Amino acid sequence: MSEPAIQIAELVSRARRAQAVLNGYSQEQVDLIAGAIVYHLSRPEMATRVAEMAFEETGMGLVDSKRAKLAQKMPAIFHDIRKEPTVGVIERDTANGITTIAKPYGVIAALVPSTNCEATPIFKAVLGIRARNAVICAPHPASKKTTLYVVDVIRQVLRALDAPEDLVLCIETPSKALAAELMAQCDVTMATGSGDMVHAAYSSGKPAYGVGVGNAAVIIDETVDLAETAEKIRIGKSGDNASGCSAENSIIVQSGIYDDFLRALQAEGAHIATEAEKAKLQAVIWENGHVSRRVVARPVAEIAALAGIEVSPDARFIVVQESGAGPDHPFSGEKLSLVLTCYRYDSFDDAIAQVNAITDHSGAGHSCGIHSNDPDRILRLGLETRTSRVIVRQPHGVANSGSWANGLAKTFSLGCGSWGGNSVSENVTQKHYYNTTRIAEPLDRPVPGDDAIYGPLFDRVKAVRIGAEG
Repeated sequence: MSEPAIQIAELVSRARRAQAVLNGYSQEQVDLIAGAIVYHLSRPEMATRVAEMAFEETGMGLVDSKRAKLAQKMPAIFHDIRKEPTVGVIERDTANGITTIAKPYGVIAALVPSTNCEATPIFKAVLGIRARNAVICAPHPASKKTTLYVVDVIRQVLRALDAPEDLVLCIETPSKALAAELMAQCDVTMATGSGDMVHAAYSSGKPAYGVGVGNAAVIIDETVDLAETAEKIRIGKSGDNASGCSAENSIIVQSGIYDDFLRALQAEGAHIATEAEKAKLQAVIWENGHVSRRVVARPVAEIAALAGIEVSPDARFIVVQESGAGPDHPFSGEKLSLVLTCYRYDSFDDAIAQVNAITDHSGAGHSCGIHSNDPDRILRLGLETRTSRVIVRQPHGVANSGSWANGLAKTFSLGCGSWGGNSVSENVTQKHYYNTTRIAEPLDRPVPGDDAIYGPLFDRVKAVRIGAEG
């Protein structure tokens, strides 16, 4: 065996021994463990310590945003998932004679991105343990200190509850080779991270839940309050310095309100770039075809300094104006930075076409949004785009992963369906962390005739004539 294989085999062996013990736990026991992990890591002092550690180590994002993920988002997630049974019989369908039983995967490989190194290990450990799995984290090399610290706190909680601490483990010297070996040896991978890592997860030979590239395109029409909408765009775009895949990347504004809306964005702290400034920004944002780590989740002042442009000290984000999408228009792609691309449209058909052009180029299947009070337009956007989520009149970067203000499952992993090369087209949540067995009891019911099988279609399907019948 190679050295990476040996290292991972030892971690997986430890995790399997711990998981064998957890397999005998009751629903109440796993809920207590999960709740204790969330509670202690969401306390204000602990959440602040972890947030500051993540910011110091990576230089990305905002301490306040990272603190909120631990202190607010994780308790909200737990509030939702604790209602879902994950041990033993979880559903009885007496009408159809089906009893559903939840069973663990075993050992989960948890990929942890540097942009969310503080919350992802908690999320995956909590959902994993509730479903009686062990979890091994593969941190990003740029954020391993923070992830290791979070895992250590989780292990302290496990010890305090006399549960096997090896239920949650972490690769201490992360590398792509070790991550690849982890995915190959574990039972399933929960992949959050770069496109390369998600692709590797799907190529590991084991099942995987991956997430696709984000590149949210948001339509703004003339039926909404411009000041209120501009505020929502600012909130969604600037949270954690746009480190999340759900942050607004492009807005598509109706021509009649275009200039007024740019002024509304300026009132929210937007710097509207000139064409010359746009060219300078393009030169520093992309390196070898990829977004430079020098701009990812960095403050506006740092991005402006790199580009050699002047912005107000109060600037919250930068707006560049664009008309096209695709490889020749890099600003139409995901930027993971405080740079927002702005388009204008005339007809609503044009707006939908623009959303599809943007997401076909980058972010297929992820999400789009709309600020409109026209229900027909909202429905059309859902019907005519290749996205898994359509966010209506909300800060996209906040709402897309679920919030108290909408009914989406609260999560840190967003599936993008077949459009984005993913196995699910919904928010990854508790139900994706366990296997199910279904017991099927015999039913005493007659076999229906053709008229019942085909219903109102019966006469029409019977009237169809094909050559074989002749």
